[in-house]
Amino acid sequence: MDMSNRFNKNLNKIEVSMIRQFDQSISGIPNILKLTLGEPDFNTPDHVKSAAKTAIDANQSHYTGMAGLLELREAASAFVKEKYQLDYKAEDEILVTVGATEALSATLTAILEPGDIVLLPAPAYPGYEPIVTLVGAKIVEIDTTTNDFVLTPDMLEKALEEYGDKVKAVLLNYPANPTGVTYTRDEIEAFATVLENYPVFVVSDEVYSELNYTNEPHVSIAEFIPDQTIVINGLSKSHAMTGWRLGLIFARETLAAQIIKSHQYLVTAATTASQFAAIAALTKGKNDAEPMKVEYIKRRDYIIEKMTSMNFKIIRPNGAFYIFAKIPVTEGRDSFAFLQKLANEQAVAFIPGVAFGKYGEGYLRISYAASMEVIKEAMRRLEVFMEQYGN
Repeated sequence: MDMSNRFNKNLNKIEVSMIRQFDQSISGIPNILKLTLGEPDFNTPDHVKSAAKTAIDANQSHYTGMAGLLELREAASAFVKEKYQLDYKAEDEILVTVGATEALSATLTAILEPGDIVLLPAPAYPGYEPIVTLVGAKIVEIDTTTNDFVLTPDMLEKALEEYGDKVKAVLLNYPANPTGVTYTRDEIEAFATVLENYPVFVVSDEVYSELNYTNEPHVSIAEFIPDQTIVINGLSKSHAMTGWRLGLIFARETLAAQIIKSHQYLVTAATTASQFAAIAALTKGKNDAEPMKVEYIKRRDYIIEKMTSMNFKIIRPNGAFYIFAKIPVTEGRDSFAFLQKLANEQAVAFIPGVAFGKYGEGYLRISYAASMEVIKEAMRRLEVFMEQYGN
């Protein structure tokens, strides 16, 4: 019996992420250097690992409550209060999730219905649209390419007015993947001034909040419009804990009470040992990202210098660990074909800009979450390729 036509029809509208597709397609090339995935090359801090080991040895291997360990939620509450001036009650305004991805899934599943529209500044991380599509809602992208990838209040208000009552949510991500763009306090406050006039959720993906390279600290939009905002965060980027799968949702009690329902039926609760590790990360290790930032800035500046000399156009990123560069080639060359050729001829891999949507075409994304040794060799190979390829 053929059951292939019995699946959710919305699955036909989504595919495996092109980031993963491309990464897998070039992984078999001998001696390939991959600056592709957004995974820190640093190891999880030792004190975080020790906390998990202690918990395991103490037989902390049972379910926690659905919202996560209260001690962890208390640590998360104190962390965002100190770092970002946010006030969230540990008891009923913070949820512990299986990574920021599950936090997004639980949130978007809870707030969206078929026919709803979600506004998303683009180019954007491709993990949002499939979740929205599966529940029958729709992403509408706001093109930021004409403004160096920076969303403006006017762009936002124009989209809100154009799509009207169909807009259920605005999805912000900053510092941004893939562009590294982030926003000042004044810019965030200006967005809030627009959004407070509309009955829309603001889903704010701030998972790169600790990787902010400006002279002022990260500013969450939840500081200005907390009743509308659902903040997504986690420890994968800030504490080099991708494999621990530990995310966080911050939302007012009335919102969190609904989101926990979808969270419960997706995962029940986050992994217990990871939660004990997270307590250490958010308390003793609350500044663990600082030495990583020093290295990331060195790597960023090195890549910008090298690639600018090769005629790539780069908007200097102020956060995350990505370079989003415009490819300096003749008309008609697409980013996927360009990077396949680069990988096959020079054994170095970046991610095609088209993986981040139609507004990313013509660009490439480099993850500088790799050692300086690897980055230097990758730049050398790219330079050889560009000399041969012609620009």
